[in-house]
Amino acid sequence: QVQLVESGGGLVQAGGSLRLSCAASGRSFSNYNMGWFRQAPGKEREFVAAITWTGRSTYYSDSVKGRFGISRDNAKKTVSLQMNSLKPEDAAVYYCAASNTVVRGSATEYAYWGQGTQVTVSS
Repeated sequence: QVQLVESGGGLVQAGGSLRLSCAASGRSFSNYNMGWFRQAPGKEREFVAAITWTGRSTYYSDSVKGRFGISRDNAKKTVSLQMNSLKPEDAAVYYCAASNTVVRGSATEYAYWGQGTQVTVSS
């Protein structure tokens, strides 16, 4: 199993940047593909970005491609999401998740989740 804790959320103006971090505990973090999802009020949880367990491949939703970057450090057991050129529509609770079966999958295919961190973008 792996336990996940997100940090780095906050309030930012449109066009600004934030860096989210997810710290993992437990064994075998490096065996998991990692993803970031987000959920805005009244909406379903949606895929944002994912990275394979090796870190060699990354995937993004069309809405964030070119603005967000996902990375991981297996030695430190962390995964990060660098968010640039933020838009009001990026505002949501962001969740870190782990899967040992899929990379770019639906939320139901990720087995382990953090508690989420709030990102607010003012226009």
